[in-house]
Amino acid sequence: MTDQENTTEQNNKMGLWDIVRSVFAAGLGVQSSKNRERDFNQGSAKTFFFAGLIFTVIFIGGVYGVVQMVLASAGR
Repeated sequence: MTDQENTTEQNNKMGLWDIVRSVFAAGLGVQSSKNRERDFNQGSAKTFFFAGLIFTVIFIGGVYGVVQMVLASAGR
């Protein structure tokens, strides 16, 4: 692999924050077409699967926590 190919491959890799932003935007339904295309071209399906799974668990845990707080304060 040449230095130019190495540099191009490194530039095409998505960083952690790119993946987090992309999963968050997709989860909320506000992902732009440009970012979606970038995800399909540069991202790994396995990475997005696990990031989406983690996002879903955190989201459900957050909703559960809010509901528990509301129910606890309503019972007073």
